[in-house]
Amino acid sequence: MNHKDILLKAMREAGEPLNAGRIAELSGLDRKEVDKIMKQLKAEGAIVSPVRCKWTVNE
Repeated sequence: MNHKDILLKAMREAGEPLNAGRIAELSGLDRKEVDKIMKQLKAEGAIVSPVRCKWTVNE
Protein backbone atom coordinates (compact mmCIF):
# COMPACT_ATOMS: atom_id res chain seq x y z
CA MET A 1 0.00 0.00 0.00
CA ASN A 2 1.48 3.36 -0.97
CA HIS A 3 1.33 6.49 1.18
CA LYS A 4 -1.55 7.99 -0.79
CA ASP A 5 -3.67 4.87 -0.16
CA ILE A 6 -2.75 4.88 3.55
CA LEU A 7 -3.78 8.54 3.85
CA LEU A 8 -7.10 8.02 2.04
CA LYS A 9 -7.87 4.92 4.13
CA ALA A 10 -7.28 6.85 7.37
CA MET A 11 -9.56 9.64 6.17
CA ARG A 12 -12.34 7.23 5.17
CA GLU A 13 -12.16 5.35 8.47
CA ALA A 14 -12.35 8.56 10.50
CA GLY A 15 -15.77 9.32 9.05
CA GLU A 16 -15.41 13.05 9.62
CA PRO A 17 -13.41 15.96 8.18
CA LEU A 18 -9.87 16.07 9.55
CA ASN A 19 -7.00 18.54 9.60
CA ALA A 20 -3.55 17.53 8.34
CA GLY A 21 -2.15 17.01 11.83
CA ARG A 22 -4.88 14.56 12.77
CA ILE A 23 -4.49 12.74 9.44
CA ALA A 24 -0.78 12.35 10.18
CA GLU A 25 -1.58 10.88 13.61
CA LEU A 26 -4.15 8.42 12.28
CA SER A 27 -2.14 7.31 9.26
CA GLY A 28 1.23 7.11 11.00
CA LEU A 29 2.81 9.17 8.22
CA ASP A 30 5.13 12.15 8.72
CA ARG A 31 3.34 15.52 8.70
CA LYS A 32 5.46 16.81 5.79
CA GLU A 33 4.59 13.71 3.76
CA VAL A 34 0.89 14.21 4.56
CA ASP A 35 1.07 17.84 3.38
CA LYS A 36 2.74 16.75 0.13
CA ILE A 37 0.18 14.00 -0.55
CA MET A 38 -2.74 16.27 0.34
CA LYS A 39 -1.52 18.86 -2.15
CA GLN A 40 -1.61 16.18 -4.88
CA LEU A 41 -5.04 14.92 -3.80
CA LYS A 42 -6.46 18.46 -3.79
CA ALA A 43 -5.23 19.00 -7.35
CA GLU A 44 -6.81 15.69 -8.42
CA GLY A 45 -10.10 16.57 -6.70
CA ALA A 46 -9.85 13.42 -4.54
CA ILE A 47 -10.36 15.36 -1.30
CA VAL A 48 -12.58 18.33 -0.48
CA SER A 49 -12.83 20.81 2.38
CA PRO A 50 -16.38 21.01 3.76
CA VAL A 51 -15.11 22.96 6.78
CA ARG A 52 -12.27 25.45 6.82
CA CYS A 53 -8.89 23.70 7.31
CA LYS A 54 -10.46 20.24 7.47
CA TRP A 55 -10.57 17.71 4.67
CA THR A 56 -12.53 14.62 3.70
CA VAL A 57 -12.52 12.15 0.81
CA ASN A 58 -14.54 13.28 -2.21
CA GLU A 59 -16.74 10.26 -2.91
